Amino acid sequence: MSQAEQVVDELVPDDVIPHRLLPPLKYRDMPEPIPWQRMVGPSIILAGLALGSGEFIMWPKIVHSTGFVFFWACLLGVVTQFFLNLEIERWTLATGESAITGFCRLSKQWAWIFLIFNIVPWAWPGWATGSAQIASWMMFGPLSREVGGKIVQDSYYTSPLAIALLVLAGVVLTSGPVVYNTVERLQTWLVGLILVLAAVIGVCVIRPDAVMALLSGLAKFGTMPDLSGTGLTETTLLGALAFAGAGGTMNLSQSNYIKDKGYGMGRYIGRITSPLTGNEEAISETGYHFHHTPENMARWKVWWRAANVEHFCSFLMTCFVCLILLSLVSYSLFYDKNGQMIAEGKNVGAGLSFVWAQAELLGRHDFGWFLQPAYLIAGMALLLTTELGVLDASSRISADIVKVNYLRENDRWSVSRLYFCFLWGEILLGSIILLNVTDEPLAQLQTAAALNGTVMFLYSLLLLYLNAKILPRSLSITPVRFVAIVWSCAFFGYFTWQAGGTWLTAIGKWFP
Repeated sequence: MSQAEQVVDELVPDDVIPHRLLPPLKYRDMPEPIPWQRMVGPSIILAGLALGSGEFIMWPKIVHSTGFVFFWACLLGVVTQFFLNLEIERWTLATGESAITGFCRLSKQWAWIFLIFNIVPWAWPGWATGSAQIASWMMFGPLSREVGGKIVQDSYYTSPLAIALLVLAGVVLTSGPVVYNTVERLQTWLVGLILVLAAVIGVCVIRPDAVMALLSGLAKFGTMPDLSGTGLTETTLLGALAFAGAGGTMNLSQSNYIKDKGYGMGRYIGRITSPLTGNEEAISETGYHFHHTPENMARWKVWWRAANVEHFCSFLMTCFVCLILLSLVSYSLFYDKNGQMIAEGKNVGAGLSFVWAQAELLGRHDFGWFLQPAYLIAGMALLLTTELGVLDASSRISADIVKVNYLRENDRWSVSRLYFCFLWGEILLGSIILLNVTDEPLAQLQTAAALNGTVMFLYSLLLLYLNAKILPRSLSITPVRFVAIVWSCAFFGYFTWQAGGTWLTAIGKWFP
């Protein structure tokens, strides 16, 4: 055996990183770092997942109903997720493993717990349903009906269209040779499109008084909105907080994406490829670590600094800009210069009716001939590509959990094969929900989001322990970031508690 092979096979002892319930890590050198500009991709995907739920739907909906009184929580939620995501990245940069694999080193029970939390919330296909509803409005016009004195905009053929879009997303993910590359290209296009759209509409629509209203709302830090008569619930607010960013286990998918991108020790882990068009790559189910030599530690510091810069630019700033612009647009359309809701805003009914109401108000603008269709087309594309991203992220997380914890010695079931089984299984489950439970997109999104707010509280606690106690001291979480993750535990824990059992009610009403 050569010296190089001996180095590769050298196991990391328990006094460096305890392996506990999984095989020990192996030593390899920390790869040479690359400029942060070449690392762009994973955080763009995560930002794209955020755009289709919180930025486009939930926070503009809350602003429409309550103004900016709760907007402080929105920006605070994004900042909290910024620090949370980087702690998810820390473990993967240092080991090449996903954060969930790190959790499973602590207890095997986390495997089935996170498998359930990853499958159930994301089976609700609210993004495909929302995209189908907008497509139906554009093709057939809205199906208007009065509910409680307000006009609700329904749509024709929502379920068949949504199922067709789910299948389309599955075909796109199956056809690309390397799945990560397909998702990165689509989400990069998506994020660029929505930024341009938000900027163009913002220049045409946003008024100075709307900006002042936003600043006034931010000054009311800690204030909770009066939900009476708004149609909003604590579940809605919890879901919006979870989706002020990517939300739920989607944040944990950052581990899987930076592995496929080749960050740090993830360079030694293979990528998920299509069984139809790609050449399968050997994927190591457990990871690697490096000797803490001066050279390796210097490389680690460069990787860590670059990961922070990339995530700040690609995720935090993108989410900030889109959230602020789209929320200001919603306020400028539904409120007058005196801060009073206009008649059209008061008449907006449930579900995604406010999206159609915004489109109609944009159509009355001087450039309405462009703004209205551009808004609807971009919204349809945004929601569809978000559904594609959700299917991809949830499938790769589930495949990772099952392979590492249950099928590690089974050569037949590779991560790639498991990925495509979970992908089409999620599509089937989403289709069943559409046909037998509900085809109302906002209800589906709120149900998914409420469940995800709870799981974020759970993995904030686990990340705190994993990165503070399990990683070596020279790599572990710093005091400032320790406080940030303690805050994340308190933040999501508080709003989970505030929501109480309402998320169970949100699910239970579909199963009388």
